[in-house]
Amino acid sequence: MLCGIDEAGRGCLAGPLVVAGVILKESINGLDDSKKLTEKRRETLFDIIKQNSYYEIVFTESKTIDKIGLSLAIADSIEKIIEKLQPSHTIMDGNTNFGILGVQAVIKADTKISEVSAASILAKVSRDRYMCEIDKKYPQYGFKKHKGYGTKHHVDAIREFGRSDIHRYSFFIKGIDE
Repeated sequence: MLCGIDEAGRGCLAGPLVVAGVILKESINGLDDSKKLTEKRRETLFDIIKQNSYYEIVFTESKTIDKIGLSLAIADSIEKIIEKLQPSHTIMDGNTNFGILGVQAVIKADTKISEVSAASILAKVSRDRYMCEIDKKYPQYGFKKHKGYGTKHHVDAIREFGRSDIHRYSFFIKGIDE
């Protein structure tokens, strides 16, 4: 059984890292890299993927990322997914397997391999939903719109209000941390 793994939120200034692993029970039409799909299409596929796969979604909060670093947070998430799903083969999107034996890194796997595309969608939708929910607690940052990425609006909000408790303090922000 092939498990595809992908993440969402690696480069964000706020919010969790979300890593998903998917083993498809049957083929699903319309899978692609989550960034190439509309929000509506991702939302539709999210439920279809969950109904037609074995999957695991791992959230790592920003405080943990600040404490152990992004690479170790990703590696820990991958190990949790493999432990839960017990795949015979694992492919993840990107150019590194984070030192985990048996995990094959494939550049652009999220556009080439259905299981990785499905993982990309589960990770992105899960993270986006979280950021929309957390926006209610921190409306001044606009998380619902930019999902924690380093947009001009987000950086301006950090400048005005400082970092919240879901921001990544270990991430350098140009124009603020100089």
